[in-house]
Amino acid sequence: MRLYQEIGQQLRDAIHRGTYQPGDKLPAERDIASQFNVSRSVVREALILLEVERCIEIRKGSGVYVLASAPRESGESPLSDSVSCGVFELLQARQLLESEIASFAALQATKSDITELRNAIELEREQLSSGYIADDTDEHFHYLVASATQNAALVAIVQESWKLRSRSGMWQNQHQDTSDFSARWQWFEDRLRILQAIQRRDAKGAKRAMWQHLENVKNKLFKLADTAAADFDGYLFNSSPLDADG
Repeated sequence: MRLYQEIGQQLRDAIHRGTYQPGDKLPAERDIASQFNVSRSVVREALILLEVERCIEIRKGSGVYVLASAPRESGESPLSDSVSCGVFELLQARQLLESEIASFAALQATKSDITELRNAIELEREQLSSGYIADDTDEHFHYLVASATQNAALVAIVQESWKLRSRSGMWQNQHQDTSDFSARWQWFEDRLRILQAIQRRDAKGAKRAMWQHLENVKNKLFKLADTAAADFDGYLFNSSPLDADG
């Protein structure tokens, strides 16, 4: 579990215990950061996570307020609980969505966002150099790119896409052999190019870099796929609805 997720869990637990009631205003970011001895950027990520879950509402210029109920309490289920899709179907969706998200992130990213993305890249570099990489390293980078858009709805979309991946037995079967570190290093270089484009505020470059990253993932999975299987969905990539150079 990432640090922002741990802080989010502790805040969520405090809300469920009744420490903070519906309508209550949470302490300021700096006070929460001081309470948990973490940076304000970690607190911001935790708050975005809780806003996506509809535990809280972030009102610009006013503060953070506890909402009346969370989706689980109101009988709702996340999209990823009810949707089933193929490996390449999901990759196609991610290419379409996340390339545009990366483009927008290049225009919206703050200094803090860039720092978080740099930290994520350096952590991945260290892990790869040591011959180990955590399961959530890739996911966290994509989360940070979405977070850099400053749009909670886009963060939620990216999070749901990763939940779809994690709950797909077909994806797990296809992805289990991608521990090949030559592929991992390639994907690291892909993510580095995404970060560099966002740093330059190069929206088109960020879009192309994200598209190519997921294209490289797709190509690796093609090599592992059973193309004769009845549920093979790689045909979706015979043509592309998006011009990657656009």
